[in-house]
Amino acid sequence: MNSRTKKIVKIIIPLLFGGGLVWYLFTIIPPKTLLEYFKNANYWWISLGLFFGILSHLSRAYRWKFMLEPMGYTPRFINSTLAVLIGYFVNLAIPRAGEVSRASVMANYENIPFEKGFGTIVAERIADLVMMFLIIGITLLIQFDFIIQLVKEKLDPIKIIIVLVACIIGGFFFYKYVRKSTKGLGLKIKKFIKSLVEGVTSIFRMKNKWPFIFHTVFIWIMYFVMNYLFFFSFEPTSDLSPVVALMVFVFGAFGIVIPSPGGMGTYHWLVIAALGIYGVNQYDAFSFANIAFFSIQIFCNIAFGLISIALLFLLNRNYVPKYSGLEEDKNSNHA
Repeated sequence: MNSRTKKIVKIIIPLLFGGGLVWYLFTIIPPKTLLEYFKNANYWWISLGLFFGILSHLSRAYRWKFMLEPMGYTPRFINSTLAVLIGYFVNLAIPRAGEVSRASVMANYENIPFEKGFGTIVAERIADLVMMFLIIGITLLIQFDFIIQLVKEKLDPIKIIIVLVACIIGGFFFYKYVRKSTKGLGLKIKKFIKSLVEGVTSIFRMKNKWPFIFHTVFIWIMYFVMNYLFFFSFEPTSDLSPVVALMVFVFGAFGIVIPSPGGMGTYHWLVIAALGIYGVNQYDAFSFANIAFFSIQIFCNIAFGLISIALLFLLNRNYVPKYSGLEEDKNSNHA
């Protein structure tokens, strides 16, 4: 299989996977019933939730400058914001292509070399990944007693012990395999872990590390607040606590991370599973997942993405980006 075929397969499989999951879910609940749920949703709460979602996008755009400035680039905040919004829009069509589009926008309109822009995006994604793991840890601590009780009720203690022992033994051999790998999957995992560690340590070496960390935390708080406010838009979830919302948020975040168009299908499945733990029936859980998903993707990411593409052209017709101070120094040295 050549590289071009691999790229096509990587695009098609997530689309088919996400679309297939959504199609199956629609066999569970009729579209007419789902439409009734949408009609009865409280769009005031949805609008308020989307406001906090937009704040997270603005914070992400502002955070980006802390990674670009040390390289000598000072893009306009509006261009950084539009690049972020376009990135979310592109991700809906082609999973993970949003990062490429962000770097391309800055290359075309701010003269920031693509590889440098893309490198900063990868670094910030590492920061987001670490933040997600922290939130998972916090959620497990808060819900520890509930999770233990749930496991006791649903699973045989002996089976749990067998699984834990198997995981420990398997984890040990997996660690040995990755550590000694010089090719294949093991080497890829080794490189990923190395880049993860390097990405985290590079944050603490940044000149503006505390503003960067503040915005990283702020972005994820806004994500959670947005998702929690969506609970109030839908009667079956309106009485659920912030702790439940946190668990659903974690499950939903995993759904977005799994490669599918904007989390289509995977987000629905995991949100249904999370709400099911707290007694929300499958119909109501699927309806809430759709209300949250389509509110974010259609009302926010698609609408703002299309507007951003238009604004990008309009606002940059006569704009000439500033030369990078670092690049000027390099050019003068070569001269």
